[in-house]
Amino acid sequence: MAQAVKERILTTYFSLNQGSYMTQLSKYSIGVGDRFARQAEAQLAACIAAARVGVEVIPVWNKSHREHTIIGSRPESVRKAADFAVRKLGWTLPYHVDADHIRLDTVDDFIGASDFYTIDVADSIGVPADAAELDAFCRRHGELVGRLSIPGIESEIEIGEADLRLIAGKYLSAAQMAGRIQAHIEEARGGTPFITEVSMDETDSAQTPVELLVILAALADQKVPLQTIAPKFTGRFNKGVDYAGDLPRFEREFIEDLAVVRFAVSQYDLPANLKLSIHSGSDKFSLYGPVRAAIRAADAGIHLKTAGTTWLEEVIGLAEADGKGLALAKEIYTEAFEARQALCAPYATVIDIDPAALPSPADVSSWSAARFTASLRHDQTCPEYNPSLRQLIHVGYKIAAHMGDRYLSLIDRFEAETVARNVTANLFERHIKPLFID
Repeated sequence: MAQAVKERILTTYFSLNQGSYMTQLSKYSIGVGDRFARQAEAQLAACIAAARVGVEVIPVWNKSHREHTIIGSRPESVRKAADFAVRKLGWTLPYHVDADHIRLDTVDDFIGASDFYTIDVADSIGVPADAAELDAFCRRHGELVGRLSIPGIESEIEIGEADLRLIAGKYLSAAQMAGRIQAHIEEARGGTPFITEVSMDETDSAQTPVELLVILAALADQKVPLQTIAPKFTGRFNKGVDYAGDLPRFEREFIEDLAVVRFAVSQYDLPANLKLSIHSGSDKFSLYGPVRAAIRAADAGIHLKTAGTTWLEEVIGLAEADGKGLALAKEIYTEAFEARQALCAPYATVIDIDPAALPSPADVSSWSAARFTASLRHDQTCPEYNPSLRQLIHVGYKIAAHMGDRYLSLIDRFEAETVARNVTANLFERHIKPLFID
């Protein structure tokens, strides 16, 4: 680890049994999903590689209630895997365990294991707020009406009274729900510090920078000390593949979002380290350059949340091992192909699979290890790369979950030989380096 990073041990305390108890999330952080709790060491190795070149990227192991339900795991398994990896590899910087996309009815299972909570209030967006509370919000925030000059945004923002009421009417209930969940976690944890992220990304329409400003004002009113916020950005963030959308528009609005966050911090007494979070952020390679330039220009932090990209590298590692590993990888594809409608339905808004581009299981059965991995690995310069196949396997982790020990035993068998290498290289070379280092 670079000496400069070693010296940056913040003045706080943390226990290897309970994770980081620091109340402040570091400037750069990466959410790492580990579906089967086998890759914490390989993931942490990518953060260690960043530290060796002097860049601190804090790992946040994230897993949602839905993923735990599908896998049949418990939040404690994420904590156990993270703690073990930290001890084994000698990581001396902070790390966190994220109760990902929790709601009021699912958060309690995470209280003992997590110190980072992604409060998902997307279901409350558009729920009508109490008329009197909406009136009170609009009266309280008269400063938002009229022309606003926000440093970092070229043109003035103009918000009329009707505009404010319309935006607040859409998001006030969501902010209030975030406040309820925040208070519930605080009470359940008995005053033990934790990190709050608010997620509004799993909804139909993107939030504009103006809407984000109103949302932050509402969250401040609800006393939510959020350190990251995950809005829905313009464009499509499909699972496991690159960004699809208007890249110049994304870049412009992302820069404006950074400015809005900075402005809201100064206006509403929000945490000084509040930063944007990019959900479904893995594999969005075309975004990393513009995001890196924007956060450096603004001296801002960022949280990049990844999940299924590690599961895909597990399958690639199996296939590279050839023999039984390749056979199981092909079996996963075959079963996913046959169950594709059921597997894809819950992810319909975040995948874009061309059925005609999916090879038949019969064809795949004859593929070599090199052909299978070339089709699955996210290398857009490779003519055999198949984004439809990649997305199908991405949502097909349920197949491996049903395989149980058959899958896990082979992962364990080939971990050192092929799997870990692919997991670490993917996170460091394709994600951390282009976003935080290059």
